[in-house]
Amino acid sequence: MSRYELIYIIDTTLEDTARKELVDRVNNLIVANGGEIEKVDETWGKRRLAYAINYKTEGWYVQVTFKAPAELPREVERNLRNIDTVIRYMTVKIEEKRSSVKPRPVRPAVTEEVAPKAEETVADTNDTDAE
Repeated sequence: MSRYELIYIIDTTLEDTARKELVDRVNNLIVANGGEIEKVDETWGKRRLAYAINYKTEGWYVQVTFKAPAELPREVERNLRNIDTVIRYMTVKIEEKRSSVKPRPVRPAVTEEVAPKAEETVADTNDTDAE
């Protein structure tokens, strides 16, 4: 099973009890189809939208992190599309970090020898002429 993150925006005209029922409905849909909910985060709460969607400028944000088979996110999005009070939704697959990948070795910095300055070479040739 893969991990997914679902974020959906609910219309703010919906009452608190109806909003909580909608969140429970989405959570039950995930569990009923073989998913496993890890976290439901409603702390984002009511926020102003970046642009008006259907003449609405505010929405209630809900974030759900869950594990599920590959076909479940499509089913959840299909159901969210049919709910009129859901303004927008997006499901993203969370990629697991691979610990077996070895980091590339870091090459030591190459130090270049600095060429002698022109004054030093002139001084060296003058010393040889004096002898």
